[in-house]
Amino acid sequence: MKKKLTVLFALLFFLCAVTVQAADIRIGVLAKNGPAKALKKWSATGEYLTKKLGKDVKIVPLGFDKVNPAIEGNEIDFFLVNSSMFVTAKVKYGASAIATMINSRQGQALDSFGGVIFTTAYNDAINSIADLKGKSFMAVKTSSFGGWQMAYKTLKDAGIDPFSDFSKMDFAGKHENVVYAIQNEEAQAGTVRTDTLERMVASGAIAMEDFKIINKQNSTFPFVYSTTLYPEWPLAKTAATSDALAAEVAAALKAVKKDDPAAVKAKIVGWVAPLDYDPVEELQKALNVGAYK
Repeated sequence: MKKKLTVLFALLFFLCAVTVQAADIRIGVLAKNGPAKALKKWSATGEYLTKKLGKDVKIVPLGFDKVNPAIEGNEIDFFLVNSSMFVTAKVKYGASAIATMINSRQGQALDSFGGVIFTTAYNDAINSIADLKGKSFMAVKTSSFGGWQMAYKTLKDAGIDPFSDFSKMDFAGKHENVVYAIQNEEAQAGTVRTDTLERMVASGAIAMEDFKIINKQNSTFPFVYSTTLYPEWPLAKTAATSDALAAEVAAALKAVKKDDPAAVKAKIVGWVAPLDYDPVEELQKALNVGAYK
């Protein structure tokens, strides 16, 4: 009898543990610079939501190749990824955005971002997009929205096919690697997301006068850019996540103040209602990437 009771209590404990685990809110975050940095950046947001919602919120760092399987397999309830990856999840898995991140870059509050196409200031052979034909080019990675896809769309609109018109097309994995490669003339031109150059200048890593911006656009946007501007990263819910829970999470995020640890650690100003991601979907269709590959 005693043995049966022990087994029963063990079973009850296991079931409770499973119930608690199932009650957790799991937020997948694209760990573009590795899981440790993703946790350092977003753990405070998890703690903030746990306190606000009275539910245990877990941040789950995901590599680029782990995002879609986690969404499709219902391993997460919400996810924060670049705008193009969100559109892929929306079209393929029925995900929906619940909030858009307002970034904090060099003291600026930004709800959009773009791509920068650049070369060295000393390269007299490249002064326009047309001059890029026959040259070597470097980007971050094929799934990087600001570090490749935006520039790809701009190049295609100008009549350039990067995979046939460049002498060489390489991907460096990280934005900083692209900048250093151009600086060291390992490639003749390249692209990164907006504010990368300014951030590296501020840290003393590079000097802006050593670079030339190609197809430079003029607007009130505070950083140099060469492409169309697109809405910042959204937080989205999976198809299996209830609308009621999504509304709770969205309301809590919109209450984040810029001086809250959740905002400071994440280097953002806060969150707003989801912006229009249709232009991102149009980009995917034009390039045959993401959901339209």
